Amino acid sequence: LANKLSIALAESCTGGLLAAHLTDLSGSSQWFERGFVTYSNEAKEESIGVAHSLIERYGAVSEEVAKAMAEGVLKNSRAQVSIAITGIAGPGGGTVDKPVGVVCFAWGRRENNLIQTRSQIKQLSGDRQSIREQACIYAIQSLLAQFTPSATR
Repeated sequence: LANKLSIALAESCTGGLLAAHLTDLSGSSQWFERGFVTYSNEAKEESIGVAHSLIERYGAVSEEVAKAMAEGVLKNSRAQVSIAITGIAGPGGGTVDKPVGVVCFAWGRRENNLIQTRSQIKQLSGDRQSIREQACIYAIQSLLAQFTPSATR
């Protein structure tokens, strides 16, 4: 990140794939701070402080939980920027309301000890690995778009 910011991650359905892709890049030690793989609900609660009541109310695959994950990562690291991903990569686990391929993303930013988050839900398609790869690409592209001057978009 050219802005001298460091990043931390909370990954559920991608299971560390985003961290692997980011740390494949030479020089990533300058900006990659840490990654949490919070695959289970308990891991989300214990590792990054997602409230049990939030998971109970909205489900682990929800924008609300993704935002709590992005915020929790920043509270448990020194990073200024976070990405959180939670979803249903399949092939099973989908429901009518949350079919396979539903992925919830959140991005967090810490400035002056204030944490702001934004979230988005996407319906991705393909097999399990394809959904996981698409989620990683989308998460990074969206983060980079936030830091790209509007004149160059």
